[in-house]
Amino acid sequence: MVKTVQRVQTGVRIEKRILKVLKGLAEALDMSLGDLLEGIVLHCFEGKIPPFSAETLRKIEQLKEVYELDLTSQDSHKLTELDAKQ
Repeated sequence: MVKTVQRVQTGVRIEKRILKVLKGLAEALDMSLGDLLEGIVLHCFEGKIPPFSAETLRKIEQLKEVYELDLTSQDSHKLTELDAKQ
């Protein structure tokens, strides 16, 4: 069954390398970034972790290497932003 939703435009700030990996993954999966994020969030809200197949997880690891993303879930509440004046 198809469900109708109302989407809104948002200005979310996100770590640069995470965004690159997400965009690369969305491209590899032939979907929009918004659709990818919605799917991830809906899986997480239901406790269905991971929301990705083994093949997709391998692709994520490749993209993390390409974009030098070394952050993990352990880092999620410890991030500070680089001073914009530097």
